[in-house]
Amino acid sequence: MKMEPKAIEEKIKAHIDCDYIHVHSDDLRHYAATIVAPMFEGLNKLKRHRHVHQALGSVMGNEIHAMSIQAMTPEEFQKTQS
Repeated sequence: MKMEPKAIEEKIKAHIDCDYIHVHSDDLRHYAATIVAPMFEGLNKLKRHRHVHQALGSVMGNEIHAMSIQAMTPEEFQKTQS
């Protein structure tokens, strides 16, 4: 079963209070996600990714074959926008 990017966004938003989220996929198996959330403050990359994987639960590795994750704080995201 394939998952639409919007369904993945909703699943993540149900567990993480996001300031911004965007999930993209060309084939509905491989995804790229940008997630901006204050909760990532003070967490290293691995811990941020664990939060996202926990939010996705069993769909990770099943419906979602692979996902590139950019998990940033609002301040980090702001720097990428300038």
